[in-house]
Amino acid sequence: MEAWKNYQESNKERFLDELLQLLRIPSISSKSEHQPDMLTCAEAVKQRLLEAGVDTAAIYPTAGHPVVYGEKIIDPTKPTVLVYGHYDVQPTDPLNLWRNDPFDPTIIDGKIFARGACDDKGQVYMHVKAFETMIKTNTLINNVKFIIEGEEEIGSPNLATFVKANKELLKADVILISDTSMLSMETPSIDTGVRGLSYIEVEVTGPNRDLHSGVYGGAVANPATILAKIIASCHDENNHITIPGFYNDVLESSVEERAKMAQAPYDENEYKKDLGVESLWGEKGYTTSERTGIRPTLEVNGIWGGYTGEGAKTVLPSKAYAKISARLVPNQSSAVITEKLISYFKSQAPVGVTIEAWEHHGGEPYLTPIDSVAYKAAEKAIATTFGKTPIPVRGGGSIPICALFEQELGIKIVFMGFGLDSDNLHSPNEKFDLFNFYKGIETIPYFHKYYTELS
Repeated sequence: MEAWKNYQESNKERFLDELLQLLRIPSISSKSEHQPDMLTCAEAVKQRLLEAGVDTAAIYPTAGHPVVYGEKIIDPTKPTVLVYGHYDVQPTDPLNLWRNDPFDPTIIDGKIFARGACDDKGQVYMHVKAFETMIKTNTLINNVKFIIEGEEEIGSPNLATFVKANKELLKADVILISDTSMLSMETPSIDTGVRGLSYIEVEVTGPNRDLHSGVYGGAVANPATILAKIIASCHDENNHITIPGFYNDVLESSVEERAKMAQAPYDENEYKKDLGVESLWGEKGYTTSERTGIRPTLEVNGIWGGYTGEGAKTVLPSKAYAKISARLVPNQSSAVITEKLISYFKSQAPVGVTIEAWEHHGGEPYLTPIDSVAYKAAEKAIATTFGKTPIPVRGGGSIPICALFEQELGIKIVFMGFGLDSDNLHSPNEKFDLFNFYKGIETIPYFHKYYTELS
């Protein structure tokens, strides 16, 4: 609609400035020293919602970081869209690999470089500004609710309690999420699902203190060596995961679904070039897109022990640690997989070494139907602004709360992400293209329009 286009064009610089202000708040949910920043960011999100035109907005405390809620009810008989996102971000380590201070957003070559630029402040803010566009042009034709949490990056441990206690408050007809990505701006896509997550930490203990590796080396089991051997045993020669029972509940994708996935444009040389690798690695018998979408994985997210400072120190460490995560596919349960991972690592302890393992957090996989009104509205909205029909794909990431939303609220989710897989999510130099940011603001109002018309 012309009114939307004119309003967005005349306010685009303000939209960007407001996003940059949010990105300057170091809202790292996993670090206790950032507790004040979490509260500051929650207050900022609440204020932005009020400025955009919600009737009410509030900050709800939880046992952890607060939830921000806002709503605009124009007519209780009209469809209601519940927009979900998160204002918390990942840690910034290693800082020395960033091209700029991660909380001093810098625009280079049309891209915003900052922690949270894409995941998920930039994408959340698209919805706030799209909502404002509809309010200011008097074109909002449905009810809108916002739930913006502060714990997604640590597994949403307290959101379930909030959702269960506020079902009436969150009552809606569909949930709209932009915490996913597209294949590219030239080849738009819609994620039809996300993978689940199981995340554990492992501690291997050997001698009661660090030892001189010359005096004791070869006589005492080295915890770092033992841990490395156990981790190596988790995959076989075909890169198939060896944890007993790991694949028991995996929902195998049909030949038809795999054929549709194969239609998505894919340049393996470009893929490798972007990552700076000479070859790819993964489960035998599956393509790269299948390995990152329809297959479960097991990865080491961090491993340490002994001396890691500058120079050399000949030490046999007393302890070694690793953080391990598994991405899960439909029918797999995070609780079941977590138990299997913990049991496996504990069972591998040789005599003379003890192993402890514990859960950090988990989440369930989620699939959304592509024949729903919501999906068709998202498809039509993207086709309207991109000029081509989006391709349905499976997302490789995880949004822990998705399955619980459907279970507790009884409604489906539709994903409309505008990021790119190359946006360095969770890594140094996270970015979000200005084009993508503005394209999201342009497209989202069409979703509301088409969803209401099709409902």
